[in-house]
Formats: sequence, structure tokens, C-alpha cells
Amino acid sequence: MSQASPRSTHRRFDVTIRGGGVVGHTLALLLARDRLRVALVGAPSRPATGGGDVRAYALNAAARDLLRSVRAWPEDALAPAGASVADAPPAITPVTGMEVFGDGHGELRFGAADQGTDALTWIVDVPALEQRLAHAVHFQGGIECLSEAPPAALTVICEGKRSATRAELGMEFEVRPYPHKALATRLRCARPHGGVARQWFRNGEIMALLPLGGAQGNSVALVWSLETQQADAWLAAAPDALAQAVQERCGQALGEMQLESPAQAWPLELARATRWIARTAQGGVALAGDAAHAMHPLAGQGLNVGLADAAELARVLHEREYWRELGDLKLLRRYERARQADVNAMAWVTDGLFGLFAQTDSRIQSLRNWGMQGVDRLGPLKHWLARQAMGQAG
Repeated sequence: MSQASPRSTHRRFDVTIRGGGVVGHTLALLLARDRLRVALVGAPSRPATGGGDVRAYALNAAARDLLRSVRAWPEDALAPAGASVADAPPAITPVTGMEVFGDGHGELRFGAADQGTDALTWIVDVPALEQRLAHAVHFQGGIECLSEAPPAALTVICEGKRSATRAELGMEFEVRPYPHKALATRLRCARPHGGVARQWFRNGEIMALLPLGGAQGNSVALVWSLETQQADAWLAAAPDALAQAVQERCGQALGEMQLESPAQAWPLELARATRWIARTAQGGVALAGDAAHAMHPLAGQGLNVGLADAAELARVLHEREYWRELGDLKLLRRYERARQADVNAMAWVTDGLFGLFAQTDSRIQSLRNWGMQGVDRLGPLKHWLARQAMGQAG
């Protein structure tokens, strides 16, 4: 990665990527591999080493293969300052089992062995993934990290849900807030998690405990979707009280719990851009990642969908006719058509599930628990659901 210089803004870039998150970094690496000159705007000039981020991503096989292809899959955690790599916990935890619980006796269980694989998905530590991507970009000569966006044949907006550039261009972004916030933190448990991801749908709330620290670890990442007022109350509560509440709501599944980090929360919403592409006087524009869509995290597919955007856009650009410009609208429509269909389908599923499990009517609770039990007994349907969660067709 070249450092930004006074002359950088006078260079001609093929693609400018606005947004230095996981999707933006991954796309930059994919495009630079095709010898395109890429400007990455909004990324730090050097890899970050700090912590404090409680998020963890559930990444499927397609996302893993994509990150491996650009040498950014964090096989081992980067050690913090003053520590050795051996002292750092594993950055990746394979999920060998999933357990989903309803309000009553409804249960759904998936096992990696049943699907003929070593893992259903992988829980990846966010800081470790971001560090790996930053290091990969740092050593990629075809990418320049800049503080201002230079003109380019194509500009890709990866700035997130609140993208200022998207708003400036007048690209419509429909937002429907949920009456919930996502509360997140990390907890240390008395018992090891065993590589199992657990999720509870109860009383209109959705709680997930994602395994961390490797296959033998006893830490979990909490993602708890609950009413906004309740989420704010738990943010203000004592750490021990929050840990006790989680412990009780998950039925002591992992024994006594203690918070490892302060809790954080953010609003949940269903959002999507009506158009993903545009043409300006400077060149073509495309949206990717959260700048194009946002959905409820109950299915754990948010970043998987964003990385699929990056993979599809890179594929479309790679396979373009030799005479077609990078910002050609007909070219970009291929990307838009391919991704809108998949994203809309996933958004429809997550929104429907949220609506179903947010219902507190006892009759609906009985119906959905009956449905979970039925799916658990139907081998072909259960297999299909597992393959979808793993990012694999069939």
C-alpha cells in the first residue's frame, strides 16, 4: 500500500472506494489483484492495534474462502503490544453445532458432522479480522489509502448505513426501524461452550451466544435483540446484574457468567437502497455492504451478504468486455440485478422471522414451537436450512 502524498490526488485511479470497513478493504484487495489502481478512502494509514470492540461476526464458507483468497483470513490472532502470539486467544472459533430454542419445547439442533463438514460457520473476532485486512492492504502496492476521494472511473460507496456520499448523490435509502436494539458484550462462562452457537427466541426477544476463544474456549459473544427501552436500561445496569440476567435467560446453559467488556448497543432496522448504481459527471457509482442494505442480525448473515457484494462486483468488473469502461451503467446493472435479488430474499426471511418471534400471543407461540419441532424431525428440510446458513446451495 502506498502512503498518501501531495501528488496522490493528481493520479488517475480506476476505482475509488469510499469506506474503510471490512467490505471496503476486501473489495480493494480483490480489485488490486486485477491490477486496477484503487484509492481507499477512510481507512487508517496503518493497521490498528487497539481493542474494545465487542462485535463478533458469524462467517460462512463463502466468506471464509473469499477472505482466504486475499490472504486476510485471521488464522491466528495478532498479538497486542507487549504480548506474544502464543498468548493471544484464537481469532477464529469453528462452530460445530447450533442449538435454537423457542418459548416452550420447540428446539432445533444442527451438527457439522451431519452436514459432512468440520464446521457449520466460523465466529471471527472483529478486531483481528480488521487487522488482517489492514495488513494485507498495507502490503498491496496497487492500493493507496487517502483522506479525500479522488476522481475515478468508478466510485464504490461502502460507508455504512449512514453514508453521507450516498445521501449527497440523492440515492434513495428506505429505512424501517425495528422497536429493538441489539445489545452486545462478551462474557466468560464457568463451562466451555464446546463450539456450539446457541440462540433463544423467547418473550419477543432474541438472544444469541456465539462461541469465542477457539474450540476449547469458555468465552461467548452476546447479541441480544430486545426492546429499545429495556436495552437502554441494561446498558445503565451494573455488569453483574446484566451477567445474571443473561445467565437466567439462557437457562444456565454455560453456568455462571461474568462480563469481560462493557456492553454496547445500537438500533436495529430493515433498510435497503432502491437503486444500487448511478452515473455522475465523474463516472459510475455503486453501493455495497451496509450502504446498500441492512437487516436484523438474527440470522447472522449481515457481513456475509456484504462480502458477497464485494465478490460479485469484483467478478463483474473482472469479466467485463475489454472495450467497456468500469463505470458503464450496463455493466454495473449486472451487479445490481445479481445482488438485489439475493439481498431482498435474505431481508424478507429475517424480517419475517423477527415478526413471527416478536409475537407474544400464546397461540402463535404454540404454533411456532410446533413448527420448530417439525423441522427438527424433517431431515431433508433441516439439511437444506443448514446448507443455506453455511452459504452453500443444495
